[in-house]
Amino acid sequence: MQAEQILKIVQEVLDERKGQQITILDVRGKTSFTDYMVVVTGTSDRHLKSLCDYVSEKLKENGIRPLGTEGGLGSDWVLLDLGDVIVHAMNAQARDFYQLEKLWSVEGSKEGEQKAALG
Repeated sequence: MQAEQILKIVQEVLDERKGQQITILDVRGKTSFTDYMVVVTGTSDRHLKSLCDYVSEKLKENGIRPLGTEGGLGSDWVLLDLGDVIVHAMNAQARDFYQLEKLWSVEGSKEGEQKAALG
């Protein structure tokens, strides 16, 4: 299954299961370990864990086995590694603190600043 197909399933499950602020980061060309990162906010540690569990189950039904999971109950961040797609389920405080969207868009924003300066 291609990364885009996995991404579509991930998005659908997170949306169905009330994940908030679902953001997809295209990191192709920025890192060699994955193509996409999905960042989603959950309302509690149980919600974070269940979001990743539901994604994992849905992908297993489609023949995709997750490579691993980090975090769990009591965590403010649960990571689900699907190879070409990595899901970061975080509570609002952790998401605000780590600011993954900003971290992974640094290169793109520098290019944008350079283009604006040249233009």
